[in-house]
Amino acid sequence: MKGIQYFTWKFIRGITLLIGLSILTFVMMQCSPIDPITAYVGGDTSLTLEQRQAIEAYWGLDRPPSEQYMTWLGNLLKGDFGVSKVHGKPVIDIIKEKALASAALMGISWLLSGLIGFILGVIAAVRKGKLIDRIIKWIAYVQASIPTFWLGLVLLIIFSVWLKWFPIGISVPIGVASEDVTLLDRLHHLILPAVTLSILGIGSVILHTREKMVDVLNSEYVIFAKARGETTWQIIKNHGLRNVALPAITLHFAYFGELFGGSVLAEQVFSYPGLGSTLTEAGLKGDLPLLMGIVLISAVFVFVGNMLADLLNAIINPRLKEGI
Repeated sequence: MKGIQYFTWKFIRGITLLIGLSILTFVMMQCSPIDPITAYVGGDTSLTLEQRQAIEAYWGLDRPPSEQYMTWLGNLLKGDFGVSKVHGKPVIDIIKEKALASAALMGISWLLSGLIGFILGVIAAVRKGKLIDRIIKWIAYVQASIPTFWLGLVLLIIFSVWLKWFPIGISVPIGVASEDVTLLDRLHHLILPAVTLSILGIGSVILHTREKMVDVLNSEYVIFAKARGETTWQIIKNHGLRNVALPAITLHFAYFGELFGGSVLAEQVFSYPGLGSTLTEAGLKGDLPLLMGIVLISAVFVFVGNMLADLLNAIINPRLKEGI
């Protein structure tokens, strides 16, 4: 019964979040100085008043903002995300096209940052006060202060321009037909953006994991385990990993929001055709249906991540099941 109430409350919170976010996004776009019609026609100054009014009527921009929003919301409830003003295609089709590229980029980056951060955090805790501990903490502090776009540019200069190990951008080789692009080609173009984005989340995982592991190693039951003759590896395996994994998982799933925000910058730097770069394009060109669609999809992405963290916490720590 508690589980049903928990998920019902989560669902209500999620719907409320999406409605509030859609209203906020709509209001911000209404207040934006960007004129969608001017952005659509570009530098064409031959647009007459009649042509402009015709475009406004076709897009529904001649109606009051409240009516525009309610029309969009009504269509959304029917499963219609609208049509992109810039691309002239259904928003849901554009999202489907871009989602796979973004999913590959964010998925690999999320796994790398969590795994590397967790391992380094455990090593730093075990070697507390030693040189390796200071080096790992220094890496974590430096990483936390480095902007994603700056790191991406540095990696581009070093590995693409100077060493020429990786392509400068794009997700596939230029001039190659899509059916001729191999998996290795895609991975080759994915490595630098994925490394850039994964570094974004390593620092917080390192510091959090180190702090929790230090607490575990200083606990009474670990001292008793040492007295029984258990090795450091046995202590970490039997007592440390389970206790440290719980907060690390929670923290890393909560990182979904930062992950999507970082992907926007990484995709811009590397000209990677995912949802992040499409979101930026929609905002700069005043493409409200496309912008609203991607914002809602990203909100669902973050919300599901937080819910998965709660479920995994309950699985790992049965004591939390009482609250679900």
